[in-house]
Amino acid sequence: MSVVAIKNVVSSLLGGRNGSNSDISTRSNKRNNSSSPLLRATNDNNTNTTDYGSGTNNDVESASNYHNHNHNENESFFGNVDPRVLSDLIIGLSDGLTVPFALTAGLSSLGDSKLVITGGFAELISGAISMGLGGYLGAKSELDYYKAEVKTEKKKFYEDSTLVNHEVEDILLDINPNFSDATIVSFIRDLQNYPDVMLDFIIRYGRQLDEPAENRQLTSAITIGGGYLMGGFVPLIPYFFVDEVGTGLIFSIIVMAITLFLFGYFKAQISMGDSVNTHQKILEGFQMVAVGGVAAGAAWFFVKLLG
Repeated sequence: MSVVAIKNVVSSLLGGRNGSNSDISTRSNKRNNSSSPLLRATNDNNTNTTDYGSGTNNDVESASNYHNHNHNENESFFGNVDPRVLSDLIIGLSDGLTVPFALTAGLSSLGDSKLVITGGFAELISGAISMGLGGYLGAKSELDYYKAEVKTEKKKFYEDSTLVNHEVEDILLDINPNFSDATIVSFIRDLQNYPDVMLDFIIRYGRQLDEPAENRQLTSAITIGGGYLMGGFVPLIPYFFVDEVGTGLIFSIIVMAITLFLFGYFKAQISMGDSVNTHQKILEGFQMVAVGGVAAGAAWFFVKLLG
């Protein structure tokens, strides 16, 4: 990706901060832009530095292609859904479709449908609460880590801007080792005018961290717990409509085989998008059926053995 593309991406991602540009510029003007050794060396050797904003047509084309790619992604069916929410939902559904199914299959070996329903519901409620709490704590840890990284970078920025300049330099060289010193210096100079944007650039591209969404903890807890609850209720449904627990188990297996296959199929579509073909989606579907089948079979066998 060219520097122009990076510039446009940073501008688009962080453009919401423009309202505070006047304050940022006031603070940044008080700083000595030549504090970085890289900047001093470039100022001595290159008096006429071309700004990266006036790059070649290839740079502009690269930036345009990058934005078109993102735009196409946003137009997909799930483009407006936070990928983390989808990830949480998949985690909740995946566990919900396998663990309660294995439990109900194991309990069915005891021959009492009432026991299967009661035990299944008990596990379903406790499992959903446990998964929800796990999602909450995981999201909270993610937010705490992000805040700690931002605090560290801010301290570094105001105590020694040279370190921050070199961090930006390292990020750019990781993206493209062929960037010239003049290009890197131009980019750093532009970012120095907007300290908040510079810090966000380091966090986003250097630390590979995105700021967690607002109320991320609650959203994660509800999504994972709700997904587990929805998925776990499916294997219990047949037991409400049959008198014989063995018949309920057979119908439950049939229902779960179809459900697990469809879940694996669409999970592949959501996770990999247009890059996945039909063969891969079918394979993912059968893998989910295999995982659920092995878990349920093992539970049924050991409960029967102990019983």
